[in-house]
This record gives sequence, structure tokens and C-alpha cells, in this order.
Amino acid sequence: MDAATIHRRRWLTLGVLSLSLVIIGLDNTILNVALPTLVNELDASASQLQWMVDSYVLVFAGILLTMGALGDRFGRKLALNAGLVLFGAASVFAAFSTSANMLIGTRAVMGVGGALIMPSTLSIITNIFKGAER
Repeated sequence: MDAATIHRRRWLTLGVLSLSLVIIGLDNTILNVALPTLVNELDASASQLQWMVDSYVLVFAGILLTMGALGDRFGRKLALNAGLVLFGAASVFAAFSTSANMLIGTRAVMGVGGALIMPSTLSIITNIFKGAER
């Protein structure tokens, strides 16, 4: 891709990357709204509710640096796309969870996807916007 094409598409790229970051940030907090429903629908215990919330955050934080290094090694775009696919697929499975343990597991997988997305977005933004535009 030549510099002129990148220049024209960088604002669209910024929009997609920003939306990706909003989604992974929102997912960190949105489950709290559904906790009362999850108690009734999945017959979840208090400790399972805690793991539903924490599994995403623990996995995300635990492997964030590793996923950033993988993105640097194998390509940021590949890491971003893999993270989006993994996060999206895990979100679908989480939506159709039939047990509390299944939801805990899918949230952990979402944490892996989020950990792939976060460092990739930041490094891509740094690469497409130069100098004073940052």
C-alpha cells in the first residue's frame, strides 16, 4: 500500500481501532449489570459470580505483555485480527452459555482476545500517525 492510500484511510483505521478499544473496555464493566439475572438464569453462586467478573480481567492483565510481544514478532495487524476473531467468537459462546462455569471459561477466552487487541491498536495508531498528529 502506498503512502497516499494509508493517508486517506488512517481516519477510518483510527475509528475501527477506537471502537475495538471501547468494546474491550466496556466488556470489563458491562457484566456487572447482568449479575442479578445470571444468578437466576444460571443458578450461579457468589464465588462463580466473582469468577465471571474476574476471569476476564485476570487473563487480560496476565498475558497483555506477552501478547504485545507476539504482535511485535508476527505482525500487529495479524494480532489485531486474531484478537477480534477470538474475542467475537468467545462473546457469541458467552451469550449462549448454559452454565456458570461455561461463562467463566468464555470470559477467560475473551480476556485472551482483549490482550491481543489492546497492544496492537496502540502500536498501529503510533505507526499511522506521525509527529504532530499524535
